[in-house]
Amino acid sequence: MSYIKINNNFPGIVGLMAYRPETAKPLNELAEILLRGESTLPSAEREMIASYVSWQNECHFCHSSHGAAAAHHLDGNLELLDDIKSGFEYSKISDKLRALLNIAKKVQLLGNRVTEDDIKAAKNEGATDLEIHDTVLIAAAFCMYNRYVDGLGTWAPEEKEAYDETGRMLAHEGYVRNKFTG
Repeated sequence: MSYIKINNNFPGIVGLMAYRPETAKPLNELAEILLRGESTLPSAEREMIASYVSWQNECHFCHSSHGAAAAHHLDGNLELLDDIKSGFEYSKISDKLRALLNIAKKVQLLGNRVTEDDIKAAKNEGATDLEIHDTVLIAAAFCMYNRYVDGLGTWAPEEKEAYDETGRMLAHEGYVRNKFTG
């Protein structure tokens, strides 16, 4: 259970959002824009970035939720969560996405770890300025979301199958209006 009394039994950020709906609204709106809004990066790839950063931050709930959402944007195979943990060893992702994930990883460590060479490498693989911008913002935002979830000691189911419905809902219904946010 959470370190504070949130008066509900929802896991992860869902419980915190139910506890504090006035902060949930802008957090969900930001997630909606970053992960499902207009972009040349497919939502599946943006969810992979969120899940990868969350895995690096050791935030099980966010890694699993957003990995499941990425899976549901693709074929629904939750084995993607394990592949994200291993650094996309088996997924056929583009060199552009690999370059963007490198940038995301550096942002997760410390924003000033991103170098001009990292940006050039992403651009050489076809990443646009907007895609690089959004990658950095997704990584930075998920560092915040992850710290919010784990800093208050929320609980999260261990098995990846527990995230299947949430992943489907996030992929197809979004962040602003779903069964958790109203």
